[in-house]
Amino acid sequence: MGKIAIILGATGLTGSQLLQQLINDPRYATIKLFSRSKVTSVTSPKVEQYIGDLLNLEQFRSDFTGDEVYCCIGTTKSKTPDKDQYKKIDFGIPVSAAKLAKENGIRSYAVVSAMGANANSAIFYNKVKGEMEAAVLAQNLDHTFILRPSLIGGDRDEARALEKFGLSLFKLISPLLIGPLKKYRIVEAEAIANAMVYMSNSSPAKNVIIKSDEINAIHKHN
Repeated sequence: MGKIAIILGATGLTGSQLLQQLINDPRYATIKLFSRSKVTSVTSPKVEQYIGDLLNLEQFRSDFTGDEVYCCIGTTKSKTPDKDQYKKIDFGIPVSAAKLAKENGIRSYAVVSAMGANANSAIFYNKVKGEMEAAVLAQNLDHTFILRPSLIGGDRDEARALEKFGLSLFKLISPLLIGPLKKYRIVEAEAIANAMVYMSNSSPAKNVIIKSDEINAIHKHN
């Protein structure tokens, strides 16, 4: 019997890439999506969708069962300028998911964080990511994989012209970032999704932090 995977944030850039990879992966029989809106582009019989307020993730307790959790939840300063709301999303949802995973005996949890994550940072957004990582690790799951990408590349439908230009420019100079600067290269959403699945199926380690350049390396060799 194939595995059951849970995805939070399947409507986002990385989550949508992850969803397609899991649909095409024969190791997975069921993919549960927990979202605030339905993914209308997916017709695979593998996919089950649970729609509701992710800020109240406990409402899904009885359905939040499976083998692996993939958390791709994240907002931005421009989308969510209110810091309290930002923290409810970027801290609250991943931590609630980890707690439910622990409660329901799910052994593997992979979450997208950020390169600058640091619970002691003076920068609010880096601090939130660092606090989220610490709270997730505190659940003491069998396997926890934290991915810390730098700037995430991919086709964003909502991206403004200036943002697209900036991403394109940074993508051009990324190959020039070598040595210690490699960690600042753009990481494609596809690579993040690939690394999440690879680690969840390959690593026997309990807790692993995968840095930005390591994400690209996994994707290149997998």
